[in-house]
Amino acid sequence: MELIRPDFGLLFWMLVSFGIVLLILRAFAWKPILNALKNREKTIQERLEVARNAKKELAEIEFGNERIIALAKTERANILREAQETKNKIIEEAREEARKEASKIIEQANKRVEKQKKEAEEDIKNQIAGLSVQIAEKVLKERLSDDQRQKEYINSLVNEITIN
Repeated sequence: MELIRPDFGLLFWMLVSFGIVLLILRAFAWKPILNALKNREKTIQERLEVARNAKKELAEIEFGNERIIALAKTERANILREAQETKNKIIEEAREEARKEASKIIEQANKRVEKQKKEAEEDIKNQIAGLSVQIAEKVLKERLSDDQRQKEYINSLVNEITIN
């Protein structure tokens, strides 16, 4: 039974040795362990704070990104609208320029046709005048083939002429 019930001396020395171990642990181990735990707790708190701040910044950045994306979409829509307007304007200017050029070409063609028409009329008049002279010459040659007829014709012309 001695093993179940410890002796008073054994109990005393166990308590003394346990007290010494506690004093040694308190002096050399607990302070560093407690300091390490406090440092660890402080580090965890700082990191949690940093994480909260990072989360806030991330939320602000996401909001900023959404705003930037919305602005970019608006800007893209404006650029596309301006490009469409510019395209339509260029097309309309090209059409107007083509109309003006077509009008100018038609006008020049009309002038050329008019000029050729006048030249043709002038040429026809010249040919008619030439033919008329040739016909008149032939008629006169035939009518005035003898001297008597020539004298009669000259007298009729003189009588038709009135003196001014």
